[in-house]
Amino acid sequence: MKITKVEPLHVGQFMYVKVETDAGITGVGEAGIWGHIQAAATAISRFGEYLVGKRAEDIEHHWNVMHRFSYFQGLAINAAISAIDIALWDIKGQALGVPIYELLGGPARKKARIYGHIYEKTIELMLEECQRKMEAGFNAFGHLNPFLDEGHDQIYFKTHVKKMRDAIDNTRRMREVVGDRVDLLIEVHRRLTVAEAVVFSRGIEEFHPMFIEDPIRPEGPDAMARVAEKTHVPIATGERFSTIYEFQALMARGGVEYARVDLCLCGGITGGKKVAAIAEAHQVQVVPHNPLSPIGLAACLQLAAAVPNFAIQEYATGFESGRFTSTMKHLGHDVVDEVPAVMNGFVDIPSRPGLGMALLPDAQKIRPPVVKPISMRPHFDGFVVDQ
Repeated sequence: MKITKVEPLHVGQFMYVKVETDAGITGVGEAGIWGHIQAAATAISRFGEYLVGKRAEDIEHHWNVMHRFSYFQGLAINAAISAIDIALWDIKGQALGVPIYELLGGPARKKARIYGHIYEKTIELMLEECQRKMEAGFNAFGHLNPFLDEGHDQIYFKTHVKKMRDAIDNTRRMREVVGDRVDLLIEVHRRLTVAEAVVFSRGIEEFHPMFIEDPIRPEGPDAMARVAEKTHVPIATGERFSTIYEFQALMARGGVEYARVDLCLCGGITGGKKVAAIAEAHQVQVVPHNPLSPIGLAACLQLAAAVPNFAIQEYATGFESGRFTSTMKHLGHDVVDEVPAVMNGFVDIPSRPGLGMALLPDAQKIRPPVVKPISMRPHFDGFVVDQ
């Protein structure tokens, strides 16, 4: 089965790849670099020059060629590789008439626990959304930012003590609303220094969050390990990693308990499987990252079915057109033929051949291309705020 066409497809805020074969089977994958989406499209087209005419079945071989060629890697390049890898697994599953998890060793589970997003600018709105999502059947909430998702047009400054106490109190109020019915997955989005992260993490220990995600910028594994050493709240991180080696370096330092591997950025299903194996050896759990469309979700769920150390899956309920707004439906639900429904905090893992989900033929008409403008929230002193 030979590859005949590799085509990037910009749909709304998403970047997909469609890979066609001479057997009439088409696979789809998603690139997870929404901030630089056009760069991923260029890389997809470039790799298409290599792939056309090659066997679609040789996934591991193509994965290595694309990563090793010319010595250069990086977020846009690896996002393109990830999208292509997912599409090739989709093709192989369809060709053999089985879901991808059957090709990864068979199902370790048939359902996956999920968590929904909560994006709001005030704590009052966050508490209201917590209540709505509990009533809708969610038993875990993520993207819970106790520092709040205020707009980039809002100049920021707080004293250290107020910054810490406000966020700690917001976490307390969330726990009071949800009781022990819901796990809180606290998202800081790299907003703190090491010193601030230690103070905040210690301050919320009594509310027993499942984890704190990206308390500091993720580039330095030694710094993340310093935070982990000084707090009892487990750390989740890795969503910005584009290679398996970044995960290995962090795990070796004890800097992560929940690996946030993004299959649409860190090598697709092939890369995700490798990260899960490294994590298993370090007794680290996997929480696949997906603030993207249901295509990205489908890839994550196929991996979740097949690895023993899966913990919970991100289920994007918000971030429409890059805006921090909460919804009840999965982001991009209208461009695919099926989205797994949430029941009692879990979803059934798609069991149709391949990804178990297909992109609608008129997806680009439903969601014309959107590019997120470059902006950062200003600090009062004139610098920028990570948010």
